[in-house]
Amino acid sequence: MLPLLSHQQTLEPVYLAYLDALEQSTFSGDIDKRYSARLVQATDNSVYQFLPQAVLYPKTQLDIQIALTLAATDEYRSVTFSARGGGTGTNGQSLTHGLILDVSRYMNRVLEVNAEQGWVRVEAGVVKDALNDALRPHGYFFSPDLSTSNRATIGGMINTDASGAGSLVYGKTSDHVLALRSVLIDGSVLDTQPLDAQLLSNLNEVSTNPLGQKLISAVAAVCHEKRAQIETQFPKLNRFLTGYDLKHVWNDSLTQFDLSRILTGSEGTLAVITEAKLNITPLPTERAMVNIKYDSFQSALRHAPSLVAARATVVETVDSKVLNLAREDIVWHSVADLIQEVPGKVIDGLNMVEFAGDTADVEQRLASLEAVLTAQIRNGECGVLGYQVTQDKPSIEKIYGMRKKAVGLLGATKGRRKPIAFAEDTAVPPEKLADYIMEFRAVLDGHNLQYGMFGHVDAGVLHVRPALDMCDVEDEKLLRVISDQVAALTLKYGGLMWGEHGKGVRGEYGPSVFGDELYSVLQDIKGWFDPDNRLNPGKLVAPKKVGALYYDIDSVKRGKFDRQIPIEIRDAFPDVMNCNGNGLCFNYSSYSPMCPSFKVTGDRVQSPKGRAGLMREWLRLLEGEGVDVNALAKAKPLGLLQRVQNTFNAKRDYDYSHEVMESLKGCLACKACSGQCPVKVDVPKFRAQFFNIYYQRYLRPAKDYLVAGIEDSLPLMAAAPRLTNFAAQNPFSQWVIKKAIGYVDAPALSVPTLKQRLDGHASRGYDLAALQAIPEEARAQFVLVVQDPFNSFYDSGLVYRFIQLIEKLGLKPVLLPYKPNGKPTHIKGFLDKFAKTAQSSADFLNQVHRLGMPMVGIDPALVLCYRDEYREVLGGNRGNFEVKLANEWLLNIIKDLPAKAEQDKQYTWFSHCTESTAKPNTANEWTKIFAHFGAKLTAVNLGCCGMAGTYGHEAENLERSKALFDMSWQQTLAKIEQPQVLVSGYSCRSQVKRFAGYKPKHPLEALLELANI
Repeated sequence: MLPLLSHQQTLEPVYLAYLDALEQSTFSGDIDKRYSARLVQATDNSVYQFLPQAVLYPKTQLDIQIALTLAATDEYRSVTFSARGGGTGTNGQSLTHGLILDVSRYMNRVLEVNAEQGWVRVEAGVVKDALNDALRPHGYFFSPDLSTSNRATIGGMINTDASGAGSLVYGKTSDHVLALRSVLIDGSVLDTQPLDAQLLSNLNEVSTNPLGQKLISAVAAVCHEKRAQIETQFPKLNRFLTGYDLKHVWNDSLTQFDLSRILTGSEGTLAVITEAKLNITPLPTERAMVNIKYDSFQSALRHAPSLVAARATVVETVDSKVLNLAREDIVWHSVADLIQEVPGKVIDGLNMVEFAGDTADVEQRLASLEAVLTAQIRNGECGVLGYQVTQDKPSIEKIYGMRKKAVGLLGATKGRRKPIAFAEDTAVPPEKLADYIMEFRAVLDGHNLQYGMFGHVDAGVLHVRPALDMCDVEDEKLLRVISDQVAALTLKYGGLMWGEHGKGVRGEYGPSVFGDELYSVLQDIKGWFDPDNRLNPGKLVAPKKVGALYYDIDSVKRGKFDRQIPIEIRDAFPDVMNCNGNGLCFNYSSYSPMCPSFKVTGDRVQSPKGRAGLMREWLRLLEGEGVDVNALAKAKPLGLLQRVQNTFNAKRDYDYSHEVMESLKGCLACKACSGQCPVKVDVPKFRAQFFNIYYQRYLRPAKDYLVAGIEDSLPLMAAAPRLTNFAAQNPFSQWVIKKAIGYVDAPALSVPTLKQRLDGHASRGYDLAALQAIPEEARAQFVLVVQDPFNSFYDSGLVYRFIQLIEKLGLKPVLLPYKPNGKPTHIKGFLDKFAKTAQSSADFLNQVHRLGMPMVGIDPALVLCYRDEYREVLGGNRGNFEVKLANEWLLNIIKDLPAKAEQDKQYTWFSHCTESTAKPNTANEWTKIFAHFGAKLTAVNLGCCGMAGTYGHEAENLERSKALFDMSWQQTLAKIEQPQVLVSGYSCRSQVKRFAGYKPKHPLEALLELANI
């Protein structure tokens, strides 16, 4: 039976005292001491796991000043801090055992855009893509790019001096920093910007901050004095040496000094950056992308220098492993036409070459490259198999979308060994890249490791992720061996082990790169800024008086905790264990379907990554209690009185299971994660598993039983629909239902019912025997409509009109007998009941399937449940039946129907979350169908509407449900005339009716209108 998991790592006394004092101060931000919040911030996109003491979410710069000023008192001098943004670091950059200062929740504003002068001022927590959204109307963009741009913050980019695609032209983040505002360890504010050398003799004109004056003076002097050593020691790279960038604090003529260049790339070890003034770049007027296909990855690498010489703006590369993973992912449907196969050839490498600039220049560069490529293909040179050109901006962005997803896609590799980050951003001179990579490959091949490669060949940066199993102690040791070998290899080729993502725990390799004399300078600088080593301690460098770094390659990894979970338990919860921390679920955009609960709360606990991490800890703690989770899943609940008592005592008795429950019950079960996540983490799946076990110990809320029983009770209620509606829809009943059950805005049953609408209709009255009696030669004319509870009983008019549409198309509809689908029971974790329902429905549908007539369902979520949850719970007992979505069926039959003449009809289609992520080509299918009927259909990409089945009907979710609807649906709907709006999901149509005040049509209803014209 589920035990009371009272174990959690308590806060150290000094931190408890500090946080209590901070709560009593004027600090206005959030202070989060929950174990769940600490666990979520204990990991990033690396293999490491450091549990912080608590998480602070400052609302303003003043909050950071208050926090650091309080910590400067003698009582709290052992309290340490690490600033954090998107948490996308690949080497533990912002992880700490102290306090996290997360600026992403509140300090995320674009403060000022000056298009005339070409700069922008932002807070550190603004996401990179959000900044570009704000700049686009002004004709500008912030040009340093990175694969995590939809969740990485500007503060994080500054602290790691991030860059990515196009850095040969656009440079690194530090090349665009005009000024910074930071809070120093004593709580004082430091403004930094370029200073003329003569001003250094009178710093009172520069800064009123005494500590700031000392820092400017000391750093300027030592970097001036050591200029010769710096020039000799630093690698000659586009990705110049960062952390700390001694070379660029002075300009080449030594007439200008800028302390910002030390802060940029310092990974929060010197100060907490709060604001930045950034140089911005005009958007190019013309862009062109050439996707060049090769017979091998080596051919792609060796061909890259000639592409750079062709004055390309960007040259990106991916190997066959990444390409093959992309082919299996949701992203491929968007790029397949742009990367077509070469007949009779195998593509084992791809270079993506972009030209950007003014139209004439781009056209000239593109024409020159095409001529060269055509000749090379004709002559069989350079391994070039073919190429494709696109000058369509959305298509170019799709290609980059695929390339950016490569990081996460590598985590989807089959087997226990997964490609992981630890030596993935090495940089060498571009002309040495191919030889370097061949030697790098030899290292990995010597250890019999699989790996994937992609990167920025124009800048000499290649991302290499060897596949290791961090639950295997020997593989963990191998990580150290490979790290040392790669660090030495980069030095051999005049490069760096950290060319793009910052150092993080790799600071131990600093002395070999900087040399003893310059490394001593780094130690001095750290000591001047942070003498007690309290800002992101253990990273990059430590003050001399502190001693050696205490984080290194061998620091505590997530695998240490994961291996405490037995293999058979890990196998039973693959979605929990497979999360690799890539953080795509933190996508900032309200127009992205993933993840609505995170978007509306801003709480990383309410995210797929957060939920997977909490579940891993839950499984680990259960194993520590000697509990077999697989056996527990099959156990019977405690007696009612015991569950009542446990529930009553829940607030008194700490149980970590409650924190997991708090996270999981916030999930909308929209399943966007299962499609959008590169490693296909399916939160609703393990959410149902957890609910099933949790409620063995505690009472279920009444609304769960209401939801789980709805499919069985609907036929009974529909026998007297007016009476049922009267009983449920009057104000007093609604008040009681809300207060007693926690359910709001329950829909009314359809009147007339579906049975009444079809009374005497030929489509009714077919049971299995009647279907079997249909002659085989006649079956091709029949279409079997599979009922779902929501449309059949709450929107019967839609089902009736679908039957009319089938008839209009010259076919014979048959309404199959109603069979519960079971999805509501799965969502609420009634897994035994779901399994029985699924088996019963599957048995029936398999018998029907054998008759060879197409079965079609209307609601996407319910139809897709047959394919996903049924296969998961039933395995081989599911059978081979197939229920098609209406668009899938229509797309097939219109091949045999004459196209209608073009009509002056336009529609806009709004997708259901589950539909758009599980079936990403659905929009294209509907578009083709409507074109066949003579109408134009436009699909819009939106986030979740906020209903998600029954989520929006639960009183505790009402506010969030409304907020989600307002994020993207409300404003988009307001721009479109109501008759043009088409919504395929029942829950989405319910939400529009509830908050927009009208009921939109289903695409099938619009098609019936078109068919009747």
